[in-house]
Amino acid sequence: MSVELPEGYVPSPDEEFMNPTQVEYFRRKLVHWKEDILRDSKETLNHLQEDSLKEPDIADRASSETDWSVELRTRDRQRKLISKIDAALNRIDQGEYGYCEVTGEPISLQRLDARPIATMTLEAQEMHEKYEKVHRDD
Repeated sequence: MSVELPEGYVPSPDEEFMNPTQVEYFRRKLVHWKEDILRDSKETLNHLQEDSLKEPDIADRASSETDWSVELRTRDRQRKLISKIDAALNRIDQGEYGYCEVTGEPISLQRLDARPIATMTLEAQEMHEKYEKVHRDD
């Protein structure tokens, strides 16, 4: 079921939370984000295949290897991000998107717009991070 989004639509707290239009807005946002990451990854792979260690100078080669290493670490973080995007899309399909996995409360639209993969309200996230910090130092 696809919902038509009005041009320039932005979710508003004046609407029913996670109504079909809001859900479609976030679905599209997540899908476009994933497509951008996959496109960038493909470009990186093509770039690495085309430029594989052509530099005869050892300093140039070392510089290129450092650049590639940074690029590959970035791509690895993005690969992990894709799994979080997929999980968010799955929560949309399950009707669970937009609700805190800890408290069950709605996650603010502002937070979801800024971080559409968010799984916790800001308050629950802060408590989680404090808990992790305390127990990580043990």
